[in-house]
Amino acid sequence: MAKIQRFVNHNQRTLKKTFSYYIMHITVAMLVGYMVTGSIWMAMTLSLLEPTVQAVAFFIHEKVWDRKDNSSTNKSSTTSRLKHSSAVS
Repeated sequence: MAKIQRFVNHNQRTLKKTFSYYIMHITVAMLVGYMVTGSIWMAMTLSLLEPTVQAVAFFIHEKVWDRKDNSSTNKSSTTSRLKHSSAVS
């Protein structure tokens, strides 16, 4: 249980964004599904299935971008320190 709590605390912003995206996506998917099929039940089924998969994909996408941003920041600071130390020498 502690691992889950740490995960939630560490990823709180991304989880909130994922949830809001999920709600928006369900709404849009239901409207489109209804317009295409004319069936409220089919629209509801489609609107729950597809956005659920998309929400998981969005969360993973955000984590990859966070890692990329952190990697770029670390490379920049290392390069900056190396330039500074060679200039001082």
